[in-house]
Amino acid sequence: MATAATLTTEKEVCPICKGTGLVREDVPVGHPNFGKLFPCVCQQATYRAREVSRLRTLGNLEAYTHKTFASFEVDYSLLEPEEGYLRGIFRDLSEARRSSLNEAQRRAAKAAAEIALHYAEMPEGWLLFEGSYGTGKTHLAAAIANHAIERGAPVLFITTPDLLDHLRGAFGPSSETAYDELFERIRKASLLVVDDLGAESPTAWAIEKLYQLFNDRHRYRLPTVITTNRDPAQIEPRIRSRLLDQDLTRSVRLILPDRRSPVLTWAEADLTDLSRYREMTFETFDLREGEGLPEESLRRLQGTAQAAYSYAENPQGWLVLTGRPGSGKTHLAAAIAHLLNAEQPTALFVTAADLVNHLRATFYPGATISYDRRLQELKGAPVLILDDLSIEDRNMSVWARDKLYEILLHRFDYNLPTVITSLQPLEEMDARLRSRLSNRARCVVEAIIVPSYQGAARPRRVPPPRSRRA
Repeated sequence: MATAATLTTEKEVCPICKGTGLVREDVPVGHPNFGKLFPCVCQQATYRAREVSRLRTLGNLEAYTHKTFASFEVDYSLLEPEEGYLRGIFRDLSEARRSSLNEAQRRAAKAAAEIALHYAEMPEGWLLFEGSYGTGKTHLAAAIANHAIERGAPVLFITTPDLLDHLRGAFGPSSETAYDELFERIRKASLLVVDDLGAESPTAWAIEKLYQLFNDRHRYRLPTVITTNRDPAQIEPRIRSRLLDQDLTRSVRLILPDRRSPVLTWAEADLTDLSRYREMTFETFDLREGEGLPEESLRRLQGTAQAAYSYAENPQGWLVLTGRPGSGKTHLAAAIAHLLNAEQPTALFVTAADLVNHLRATFYPGATISYDRRLQELKGAPVLILDDLSIEDRNMSVWARDKLYEILLHRFDYNLPTVITSLQPLEEMDARLRSRLSNRARCVVEAIIVPSYQGAARPRRVPPPRSRRA
């Protein structure tokens, strides 16, 4: 007869693992888990707590404990009645931050925050945050990781350079963890948050390790959050194809001013000298009546001026102004910038030659800003107004031409508001650029066909816009 002690012992033995605490998964040959031992369900609580501790030690989350949903700002005034619950989750936007953002940017930040929150509640698939420095992408990624930690879920939050350093260190004789074990821990993390992809040194070894990691997680659709300030076109093609898999990844672009420099203007960033065009406003633009010009030319000039007005009131897509020197295209472009910047710095006005010089200057000794950051500022400007573009200029180097293409094609692909002035008519532009500018769904091309302006005693001005931007 069994004693009470015997019955108690038999009851405590797990029927699944028979007391060993380990089991094998029922997977086919070739599966990465085939033949491997894993903790039994009876050990999951203990294993889960141990794994949370290991991943937290391995990652960088300790430095981001303050980056939570509660410390991320959204504009309460934009919340719909059914979104009232967000008031208890996020912080209301500060006045300083509100003054540095337009409504479209505030709505973008709110949407990104909601997407991050929903992902944190149910991590499925991949979430990719794109944006320049200080836009909040790391904050939201860390908030997702901190949310998981609060629920006791294993999560690894780590910057890309540190991830690779840990893997390199595992080859050292003093490493406490073998490389294979460490890579397996990262690869199989229940939730992996990789911050600042693209900040690593792009050696062949680093690219191969990142590819192996993302490829495995892509294959098994493991929840993964990634942040990057890189243009996806600059990411290694094999990795990029997995990041941009629309069946798995949701991309969130944060085109916002740097949160760490909320009042920075383009003038302070030394990217523009709009002040030298301070007299070029819509109020001072001459419609050239009384000069005896052809009626068709005058009619088109007025139509172009009105198109520029409309664009300044609601900058969407691209506006291209072509015409001979002195025809007024730079005047209208500067007028757009002045109107957009009347309330806050929104438009970056820069000549094509100055843009290239600003990029070159980042390589000089003593430069205070990196090339990557300057390039991202140009790519991600809320509105870019590029004056006097002529890519076929014989004095332009191949490098300069390629940089201009990189910036313009990025902005076209993401449909970012852009104004271009050029001496070249559309049909004479480089084929790569012409094919984009010919897209009538995204681009309006206005050709100014009047002769160079010689001045007039009493010019008639462009009529004021019917409404101002909110």
